[in-house]
Amino acid sequence: MNVTGHTRRPASIRDVATAAGVSYQTVSRVINGHPSVRPSTRDRVLAAIDELGFRRNATALALASGRSRAVTVLTANTTHYGYASILQGIEEAARAASYAVGIGVLESADDAAVAAEVQRAADAGGGLIVIAYDPAGVRALGAVPATLPVVGVVETPASPPGGDLPWVWTDDREAAYQATRHLLSLGHETVHYVAIPSSTRRTSARTSGWRQALKEAGAQEPRPVQGSWGPAGGHAAGLKLAGDPSVTAILCGNDDLALGVLRALHEAGRSVPGEVSVAGFDDAPHSAFLTPSLTTVRLDFTGLGRSAFALLHGVLEESAQVAPHPVSVPELVVRESSGPPPAGH
Repeated sequence: MNVTGHTRRPASIRDVATAAGVSYQTVSRVINGHPSVRPSTRDRVLAAIDELGFRRNATALALASGRSRAVTVLTANTTHYGYASILQGIEEAARAASYAVGIGVLESADDAAVAAEVQRAADAGGGLIVIAYDPAGVRALGAVPATLPVVGVVETPASPPGGDLPWVWTDDREAAYQATRHLLSLGHETVHYVAIPSSTRRTSARTSGWRQALKEAGAQEPRPVQGSWGPAGGHAAGLKLAGDPSVTAILCGNDDLALGVLRALHEAGRSVPGEVSVAGFDDAPHSAFLTPSLTTVRLDFTGLGRSAFALLHGVLEESAQVAPHPVSVPELVVRESSGPPPAGH
């Protein structure tokens, strides 16, 4: 508010023009990056924009350029840590580029329901980002018309796709490999695995990385225990594993599963890490504050969301140079939940 108690209205493009001593058309050309503006004039306009706190209006820009400055994100989930963090990264990058973001929720993997949601996104105009971590997302990515600019956020592919597939992913295989190698290096004879569901195949990249580390170490490969996405699935899997005294190390497909496994081991009277080491996946915010704090692998999902928007933005603006398949590098975060096996194992 100003001194009179009235709310100050947002600065307009004409306010910027007056402050910079130019026409509002010149301000518009600066905002849209037109090359005909002299550098000194551009600097003066940008200084006025900063001083007045002017915010570009996405609708006005769309009308001026003839392009929709909007993206729609199709996702089957908005609450799980990975999904939510990707959405956060997309929104941050889009906001910085003055793009609006809409979200279409895939409530079912049914072909008709997926097709209807894809059509709604196409009708909205602009570009599309599909989070394809589940069957609904995979089907949606495959149902997008060839005429609609789209980027897919996908599971780690078995092999790099061709340049005509604008996908981004995290290196889940390497992340699971690192976590398994860490547990084996502590002296555990093998590592049991509680798996999250895979979107496209029986063996996910995380399962493949776990299996590769065991094979290289000459360790026995236990049968993976299929979990879900949340703590309840981890709890059920943990109760199965807790009853086997030979189990001394458990890798979980995400940190929420690890939370459930930790609870199950506590209920069974098995100490962590004294009797059983536990490692998670993703480095969700709560992982550092569990008791014991959770060893996990950090994946930059927010950065992945930014990369997805940057790739799409390059297509929509026909100017930005972006690597076709950005991949975030996993980082092992060692905390209290992992240690050597108990004596005698």
